[in-house]
Amino acid sequence: MERIKLLIVDDHEMVRTGLRTFLELEDDFEIVAEASDGQEAIDKANETRPDIILMDLLMDGMSGIDATAKLAPEGYKIIVLTSFLDDDMLFPVLDAGAFSYLLKTSTAADIADAIRKAFRGEPTFQGKVTTKMYRRFQERPKHDVLTKREREVLALLGEGKSNQEIADTLFIAVKTVKTHVSHILAKLDLQDRTQAAIYANKHQLTAN
Repeated sequence: MERIKLLIVDDHEMVRTGLRTFLELEDDFEIVAEASDGQEAIDKANETRPDIILMDLLMDGMSGIDATAKLAPEGYKIIVLTSFLDDDMLFPVLDAGAFSYLLKTSTAADIADAIRKAFRGEPTFQGKVTTKMYRRFQERPKHDVLTKREREVLALLGEGKSNQEIADTLFIAVKTVKTHVSHILAKLDLQDRTQAAIYANKHQLTAN
């Protein structure tokens, strides 16, 4: 049986002990290390190469958010396990690359299930987390779907620039500008350049 290697990160020893106690009861889990802050989590992760990291957020020293921002790009799957559901905790750690988000009110079975799902590549978000994520998605401006270059072109359309002027400003071909404009209109469901210019000004977009 393939065992899932786990790193437990929490600044409370009793929490780490509790997690270890019930996770070690599962035949397919192996606790390879524990850490009490973000920097120690990074050090232990690099030393033991866990499959899954259970990450607290508020800790003395480096926070779980900062640690996640450093570990997630390295390919580590991080399950946040916290008492907090505030937007200023949830969204920054998700943006940092957290794979799943659980509250400490979760049952042992819920945590074990989230670990196995993460190992298979399936994220887990509890009901309230999913609701907050959905609301945030609904509130995001439509132009978030644009590439950086497309946003630059859209901003210049808002300034009333012609295709040639946009090409000269961005040092790209006029044909490329036309392609970007076509993509912008399609992605934002706009009819023409005029609507695009109105959209850019409404959202105060800049080419910088």
